[in-house]
Amino acid sequence: MSSNENKVKENYQDAGEEKRAAQSRYSGLEFHYTKKHISEYINQNTKVVELGCGTGYYAMHFSDKCKEYVGVDITPENIALFNEKVKAQGLRNVKGLIGDATNLSNISDNYFDVVLCLGPLYHLPPDERELVFAECRRICKNNGIVVFSYISKIGIYTGACVHDKLREYYPNENANEIILTQNKDDSNPDLFFFAMPEEMESIARKYGFSKIKNLGTDFFVTMSIVEAMSDERFEIMKPLLDQMASYESCTGMSNHAVLICRR
Repeated sequence: MSSNENKVKENYQDAGEEKRAAQSRYSGLEFHYTKKHISEYINQNTKVVELGCGTGYYAMHFSDKCKEYVGVDITPENIALFNEKVKAQGLRNVKGLIGDATNLSNISDNYFDVVLCLGPLYHLPPDERELVFAECRRICKNNGIVVFSYISKIGIYTGACVHDKLREYYPNENANEIILTQNKDDSNPDLFFFAMPEEMESIARKYGFSKIKNLGTDFFVTMSIVEAMSDERFEIMKPLLDQMASYESCTGMSNHAVLICRR
């Protein structure tokens, strides 16, 4: 089981994830490009499990596009809201379960066509992160798809250094040590853990996955300007954001990224 289970539950017990996708123009980019990156792997014959499902943002989006969708989250409050949505919408192919991505003993081997790990790796140190890779491989069908979402340390630190408000504080020596050396969040070092694309790909290879693509979803370096610009200017910027999220050469500079693999 994850060593910081209680910290994660405490952080998400207010179900704040429920509104994060619509919190701001910038915050919506992570969700927009994550859907764009993974949608081609989900169809009417697909059985999908999402680890770290929150309150069901992706589940509601993909519910009519797949055969079965199971959401797993360590926070009971998130799963309660998840299942309320399922009931309210009368979804018969979707359900939410409380569970820990490091130990999915309630899920059978080789069951899912697509495994979406869209949050657990943000909160796990390297040794426990590998437990998730092992579990994702176990529950995924042979030749199935597994998606690992992670936070890039260079992307998030660079973003802080150029952000209109945060650059008054960043860079600093403490952040250099904690973020760049320890791969942790300097504000919440026991809650958020970072990685780089090459590191994620190395772990994936260790557990027998073959990479399909490794792409960014949002870029913190753009946050201040994305939030400040007019709707008209944002429309002009969208093609740039599209390309940033389409080239692996940009991935290390992303905030959130997704490594998509085949089992």
